[in-house]
Amino acid sequence: MVGGMKRRTPPRELACDPETWPEADLAEPGAAAIQDIARALAAAMSERKLSLRALAEASGVNRQAIADLLAGRSWPDVATVARLGTALGAPLFPRTVRKERNR
Repeated sequence: MVGGMKRRTPPRELACDPETWPEADLAEPGAAAIQDIARALAAAMSERKLSLRALAEASGVNRQAIADLLAGRSWPDVATVARLGTALGAPLFPRTVRKERNR
């Protein structure tokens, strides 16, 4: 589990180039998982033409929390990701295991 000092740093800031989030190259597995979730969330919202406000109302998750997840500024908890996935009717959790790259 990602913890300690790494949890203080937003996932996007663990990228080689944070400005390329959510397509940034990430070696840290926890941040890479958040990146996968953010991409899946953005795709599902786009496909369903849902705004942040509409998803917040449907999921019970704060609009700013959703925006922060999409931008890689937060480490969402499992319950938040589950609520968002349920509201969207789409799986958001990463299905594959990434191998950490040597740097």
